[in-house]
Amino acid sequence: MDKLFKISERGSTVGREVVGGLTTFLAMAYIIAVNPAILVDAGIPFEAALTATCFGAAIMTIMMGVISNRPLALASGMGINAIVAYTLVLGIGVDWRVAMACVLLEGVVILILVLCGLRKAIMHAIPMDLRLAIGIGIGLFIAFIGLKGGGIIANSDSTLITIGELTSPVCIVSLISILLAVILTALKVPGGLLISIIAATIIGIPLGVTVVPGTWNFGLDFSAFGAPFQTDPNTGGLAVLTVFLQPMLLLSVFALLMSDFFDTMGTVVAVGKQGDFLNERGDIDNIQSILAIDSVGAILGGFFGASSQTTFVESASGAAAGARTGLSNLVIGALFIVFAFAAPVVGMVSSSATCGALTVVGYLMMTSIGEIDWGHIEHAFPAFITVVVIPFTYSITNGIGLGFISYVAIMIVLGKADKVRPLMWAAAIAFLCMFIFT
Repeated sequence: MDKLFKISERGSTVGREVVGGLTTFLAMAYIIAVNPAILVDAGIPFEAALTATCFGAAIMTIMMGVISNRPLALASGMGINAIVAYTLVLGIGVDWRVAMACVLLEGVVILILVLCGLRKAIMHAIPMDLRLAIGIGIGLFIAFIGLKGGGIIANSDSTLITIGELTSPVCIVSLISILLAVILTALKVPGGLLISIIAATIIGIPLGVTVVPGTWNFGLDFSAFGAPFQTDPNTGGLAVLTVFLQPMLLLSVFALLMSDFFDTMGTVVAVGKQGDFLNERGDIDNIQSILAIDSVGAILGGFFGASSQTTFVESASGAAAGARTGLSNLVIGALFIVFAFAAPVVGMVSSSATCGALTVVGYLMMTSIGEIDWGHIEHAFPAFITVVVIPFTYSITNGIGLGFISYVAIMIVLGKADKVRPLMWAAAIAFLCMFIFT
């Protein structure tokens, strides 16, 4: 096992990989409950959505671990599942099987782009300052998710957001989880983030924050599998054929493609920085296999009826906990399969319990902010835009898109357009089209 996953070579141990896998799983386990809840609005039976979510995440995460040997977990992407449910099904009015066909088709297109080397080439064309900014912006995004979910940040009608009610049980557990995560990280305790999650979950029981399951569901429902090739009740034909009959759906495929394409790009860079597997150029040596597997995730996610399986930014929490190889993915994949039968157990881990781990991960990802060249506006402003737009718009894709566009625009104004790489031009134009037309 050590030789297969290069555990010792990367300065890790089996124990660290297991702890890292557990940490990532607990940080992203919310998807087991959240994704089915969203897909139910699209008309998918809850049990079918739950089975598809768990098995899709398990298969793709294990595949990523075995083939790429990187601690990058995959599951149904937040944002993409919302497009499926609320834009395609409830907005345009197509059947959920047709929406899943759109996901499958965008995965096929992305895989072709990966095999042609385009996705990798675009990553290499991104200036270093923008790459750093993507990771920093995602760090703020992760911290915001943690603080919002833990009640530390709350909604406000007058100021949009404000501080939460710190004396409430939810906030108390969140503050305890932050305190534990910070202390254990400062003391360099192995598995400190995982310990903080488990401890906060236990503390939350008497406070009523951690809900102990009253019922157990051990059943599986595979009826959503093969969704794009099931019959579209609106047309009587195969769902995948409906996509080609409605031009609006092809535009939706493009929107899904842009989100999947660049979300993963940003996530991989961010986790690579945290997991210390970026080379001296800021690249990942086996990036082609990572991007190819992520593309297959969209195809499989659409086929399973689970929405696109994409690389999860919460993988950074596992990397922070010590995960360096694909062995941690086997742990995550196994847990997804187990909890396909016992989802209520995962439901015990509240957002308050993971608040500390996500906040500390956000802090760790912010530490590279001093490496950005803030002295030159052509580097600094696009980096700034990227950093602030990602958390403020709750979208990695929006931040990357506006960062790319502003970079190209400033380089044109400064008379340095010839220094912009052709693929950066193409990416910026594609983003501009996405913002205008979708």
